[in-house]
Amino acid sequence: MHTPDNVAEMKQVLEAALLTSPQPLSLDDLLKLFAGRMERATLRMLLDELKADWLDKTLDLVQVASGYRFQAKAKYSEYLARLNPERQPKYSRAVMETLAIIAYRQPVTRGDIEQIRGVAVNPNVIRQLQERDWIDIVGQREVPGRPSLYATTKHFLDDLNLRSLAELPPFEVLAQVDMPQE
Repeated sequence: MHTPDNVAEMKQVLEAALLTSPQPLSLDDLLKLFAGRMERATLRMLLDELKADWLDKTLDLVQVASGYRFQAKAKYSEYLARLNPERQPKYSRAVMETLAIIAYRQPVTRGDIEQIRGVAVNPNVIRQLQERDWIDIVGQREVPGRPSLYATTKHFLDDLNLRSLAELPPFEVLAQVDMPQE
């Protein structure tokens, strides 16, 4: 098995893997490319160099919750949207409020969400968020009835281009966003 013997070749291997992967690649995934013959620090340095190499090109190398990926620079999104003109799903106020509560207060039960929102949670709201893979059941609260605890997923963070929940905007900022009415 051939292993790259210089920095340029190593970056080309990383670039090829990242450009062809359908999902973000973790550091562990990327280390597999080099059969365990690379230190994490070296890999991070190569990724930083690769990111710099692409600064003047059409894609950015970004780190999200589940790893690294290439994505089109924001200035091209309007054009790329024309390739797939299907409309992005619109989410109801109830779905967005429920998602916000889960994201900022996780882990939470359906009862917690109902107490905060002041209304019953429609099962379709939870199902819609689970089908999108934005939330998942992470356990049960140790109280009578053992209600399910919900939390956001790495896929949710990836879709929002976030590395962690700490990168969410402060809740006060979110509370000022004008939401569409149901």
